[in-house]
Amino acid sequence: MATDIKKCIAKMDKKSFQDDLIEWFVKEQRELPWRKDQDPYKIWVSEIMLQQTKVNTVIPYFTRFMEEFPTIETLAQL
Repeated sequence: MATDIKKCIAKMDKKSFQDDLIEWFVKEQRELPWRKDQDPYKIWVSEIMLQQTKVNTVIPYFTRFMEEFPTIETLAQL
């Protein structure tokens, strides 16, 4: 099976795939709190939270967490 996947990928028009993927993302992307300002701390916290559950569940927890601990320094003061 891995060989079949490798053959398929080798035949794929990678540039076309990349363009299609980016076009899909721009069209379908959700507005998420951690995407607003590209703050690495917010992205890191969201990644940790998203390992545990779904995006829709994480959003309110993320928002409350950021209100309580808006920077890594405030989190470190625990």
